[in-house]
Amino acid sequence: MVRNKGARLASLVAAGVLALGALAACGSSDSGGGSEGSSGSSGGSATGKVGVILPDSKSSVRWETQDRPNLQKAFDAAGLESIIQNAEGSPDTYGQICDQMINEGVNVLIATDLDPDSGKACIDKAKAAGVAVIDYDRLTLGGGADYYVSFDNVKVGELQGQGLIDCLNGRGVKSGPIAFIDGAATDNNATLFKQGYETAIKDDGSFDVVADQSGDWDPDTAGKVFDQFYAAHPDLVGLVTANDGMAGGVIARQKTAGVEGKIPVTGQDATAEGLANVLQGYQCGTVFKDTSLEAKAASDLAIAIINGDDTTAIATGTVNDSELGKDVPSVLATPVWITADNVQDVVDAGQANAADICKGIEKLCQKYGVS
Repeated sequence: MVRNKGARLASLVAAGVLALGALAACGSSDSGGGSEGSSGSSGGSATGKVGVILPDSKSSVRWETQDRPNLQKAFDAAGLESIIQNAEGSPDTYGQICDQMINEGVNVLIATDLDPDSGKACIDKAKAAGVAVIDYDRLTLGGGADYYVSFDNVKVGELQGQGLIDCLNGRGVKSGPIAFIDGAATDNNATLFKQGYETAIKDDGSFDVVADQSGDWDPDTAGKVFDQFYAAHPDLVGLVTANDGMAGGVIARQKTAGVEGKIPVTGQDATAEGLANVLQGYQCGTVFKDTSLEAKAASDLAIAIINGDDTTAIATGTVNDSELGKDVPSVLATPVWITADNVQDVVDAGQANAADICKGIEKLCQKYGVS
């Protein structure tokens, strides 16, 4: 199926325009620890240093394959010196990176927490040192960050829930038992995703949720959870899995059981693996969160903070921190649901490589116009 790439990409960009709203985000990633990048000052719009703490590289490959390069590109374009490091899932490492960046004199700290406790500890230290803090992708509840940049995460969940419904209906399945495999209980984004897909399923009213458990953003854990669900409910017709990494873990276990594609799953992050699973029919779809928008918003905020400029034209929305009972000035971007018919949109946006997606499934890529 060959499509009009220009029209598709234009609609995707329009859908990705930064939006007002409320709510928070998710994630995690792939590739390693603390690489550092700095940018020169030529052509930049601010002189200062920004530190970024990414959470891990296991829960989602997005942190290293999407967020790191997109953030670095945005900082380079702005002439900002930057340090980008990955805590690799360790709260201790997270704290050490935080201390290091404060000691190295960053003006702005952009961070995605691993859990509220370690996230708040870092924010407290940064603010005591006069460093502005931007929560990136995931709001640290009770943390007191100055700003928040993310996606509308309830909308992410709504897209997953409705995506599963539409996918099953398209296969002629109008009712039946389904299950949820949620993100980590410590992640506020996981709560928001679930709020979205739970509402979508409930409002539709056609499918019964017979099992619900956290996969902890871990593919192996999600696979084991699926094994438990399938043993108890062999008549399952579908699964909401909260991201592509966990979806991959579930699909691996489904292949062992010989039911891959028969109990379709959902995802998010539009990773190469996730997009390949979508094309193969194992996964109904994935939520594309164009992290270049998120990175640009974080960079723009950092520039304004360093220059002492008004930030209200950038952070035009708010998200409520329920632990503190206060609204956090926020920038939220709009997520997009991706099926086999619009996988090419992610490639066109520069956030996925067709060669990575299509390895071993070249005929499917040709069928759906992925190149």
